[in-house]
Amino acid sequence: MSDFEPFYDVSRSYEDNYEQGPFGAFAEALKDGNGADAAGTTSEGASASFLGQPVNLPFGIPAGPLLNSRFTTAAFRMGFDLATYKTVRSRAWGCNPFPNVLAVHPKAADGSLTPGSAELDEGVLADTNYETPISISNSFGVPSQSPDAWQPDMRAAIEAAGPGQVLVPSFQGSRVEGMSEEEYIADHATTARLVKETGAKLMVMNTSCPNEGHNRLLCHNPLLVGRITEAVKQEIGDIPLMVKLAYIPSDDALELMVRSTVGHGTVQGFSTINTISAKLVDANGNQALPGAGRDRSGVCGNAIRGAGLDMVARLAAIREKLGLDFKINGVGGVVSPADYQAYRNAGADSVMSATGAMWDAELAHKIKASR
Repeated sequence: MSDFEPFYDVSRSYEDNYEQGPFGAFAEALKDGNGADAAGTTSEGASASFLGQPVNLPFGIPAGPLLNSRFTTAAFRMGFDLATYKTVRSRAWGCNPFPNVLAVHPKAADGSLTPGSAELDEGVLADTNYETPISISNSFGVPSQSPDAWQPDMRAAIEAAGPGQVLVPSFQGSRVEGMSEEEYIADHATTARLVKETGAKLMVMNTSCPNEGHNRLLCHNPLLVGRITEAVKQEIGDIPLMVKLAYIPSDDALELMVRSTVGHGTVQGFSTINTISAKLVDANGNQALPGAGRDRSGVCGNAIRGAGLDMVARLAAIREKLGLDFKINGVGGVVSPADYQAYRNAGADSVMSATGAMWDAELAHKIKASR
């Protein structure tokens, strides 16, 4: 893998990637200057939709590796028709110390991780030996530029979308020391308003990263998510809102999430999953990522495909059971055209790949060629 250059360079800091990236084939796509999908396969026209917006193929890259408008524009030019602008906040927010990405090697023969398994707490090997099918750590801490920086850049990202392509802004609220629950809710609404001001046609709210302390996820509190989405919708009006979820093991809790949001008319879709939290260790059994509070990390890529497919299938079953109309965006471990189709077969209306796309810039073209 040493001769391959992912568009997010895992050997560089987040700050260096933000200032100097993207790299590899994505950097070449920006040099072409020939507009959307300049690097190859083009579509004959929008044949699908994403939250009401026409798209050539309902496939793209979720929140995470597309740090700014250069990254999202390159993604469009490489045929990813859905490009998610990395999660923004109402204020500048720092990144976890480097390194943020390590290769992760689960024990299972197929490289998978199972939610709730003992392995997640006992320790999963992580190192710099990147092999395909790829699984990696995701230990960034949801950094964000200030609105003064990201708002004009997001406008540029939106304008760079070609025909049948959509820029998907991702946002979240920020919990700071001393903040009340009402202030936390209000911060989500404020951030959504800032996103709306960029001309966004839709947006996704991230509830799947630790907002309220180590290893606690907002999406594990469906009633609070319901209250937050009500406040957000008051700010954004008819703009479609999707909620990003982590893996939720309980069917009852997942149904409560749907009832608390879609059931109240505040949410039009769910994107799932984000990552699976695991204790990461080096070959000697020591903490793999340096620093306090970093014994665990989110794991993404090939290892989480089974969990992602499971969440999509269960959401689709709840959708049918309740007779509610909402879209499902499948994320997790998509590294091949077959994985894209598996998510569609499970009930996903659209599909995204982060880790898979980082290690295969031609993934969108391969999926389009396989159809």
